[in-house]
Amino acid sequence: MKVEQIYTSCLSQGAYFIESNGEAAVIDPLREISNYLKLAEDSNSKIKYVFETHFHADFISGHLTLANKTGAKIVYGPQADPNFESIIAQDNQVFKIGAVTITAIHTPGHTLESTSYILKDENGKEHCIFTGDTLFLGDVGIPDVAQRYMGVSKEELAGILYESVNNRIKPLPDDILVYPGHGAGSACGKNMMKETVDTQENQKKINYALNGTFSKRRFCGRVDR
Repeated sequence: MKVEQIYTSCLSQGAYFIESNGEAAVIDPLREISNYLKLAEDSNSKIKYVFETHFHADFISGHLTLANKTGAKIVYGPQADPNFESIIAQDNQVFKIGAVTITAIHTPGHTLESTSYILKDENGKEHCIFTGDTLFLGDVGIPDVAQRYMGVSKEELAGILYESVNNRIKPLPDDILVYPGHGAGSACGKNMMKETVDTQENQKKINYALNGTFSKRRFCGRVDR
């Protein structure tokens, strides 16, 4: 199993390449897809899926180009409604890539379709989670895209985000690695760490969204500022 983070500093954005036994997946690709194609070539693998954590407002995704070039299937989470061919995953739906699996868990709040992806290794152990803009290192995504959703306020999205982080991500094992969609410098969060990967255990100590210092009401007030 191979997991590679392709980090673009000017956008403070992390895309991901996962490979196992000749099959691969890409998560949140940028418009320029040559890096992903080169990784697939170097590992002698075929890109099977392109996973999107949500609809991106801060960069142009390369999902359509990558899918057209490789024949990979594009995957979004529940409540997504793209105007192109894609798989709309159900909550907890499992996708097999070689000898490993990726499980989609619906974690709305930043957007309503926001979805995180858990990678389990060849032995079925949770290795890492790709959290997109739901959970950052040191912070959470901002629930300020409510204008996309008729009748859903920022305050409501903040409450939904609190439930996603505390009910879906926090219960995962302490040793699972957290790979976010953005790092420090991105406008998608406020107090992100300069590091681009961390353990759940450390985030449960330092991240206010996970360490229990905020009630749901206080949390909603903080992320809505």
